[in-house]
Formats: sequence, C-alpha cells, structure tokens
Amino acid sequence: LFAAISKLKTPREAKFFLRDLCTLAELKEMATRWQVAKRVKKDLPYRNIAKQTGASTATITRVANWLHHGMGGYKLMLHRLRAIP
Repeated sequence: LFAAISKLKTPREAKFFLRDLCTLAELKEMATRWQVAKRVKKDLPYRNIAKQTGASTATITRVANWLHHGMGGYKLMLHRLRAIP
C-alpha cells in the first residue's frame, strides 16, 4: 500500500486512488484529522479546533500526540506543504 501511495504523482491521482480505496466516511475522517493537525501545529486551543473542524477533543488529543511524538509524518507534510505558494 505504501509503495503504491508513494507512486502517486499529482493531487488528482491521489484523489482518484484514495476514493477507490476508502469509503467516503474514511476520507472525511482523514481530511478532518489533517485539518486538526494543521491547527494543532498553530497551537490553537483544542476547543477552538473542535468547533472549527467538528472533531472530538479525543481525536484532537490523538492527532496532537502523533504530531508531537509520532514518526514525523505530520511534521514532514506540514513542512513540505508550507513551501508551496
């Protein structure tokens, strides 16, 4: 799976592949987690993040833990996407 994902070349390819791979609910949850990660990185209060994203505080806490103590995936992508105009 990871090898296949690493071969995606455009956001459009990623959209099509992930739409075939995941349910709409799974995609929505992943999109929400990504929005949470971006807000946690900005040090926004969890209650504000919950209000803005609809995520539970448990999800926000989990994402924050992975952002700060995970394998660096969130940090890597946040850094890479920051460089895009």
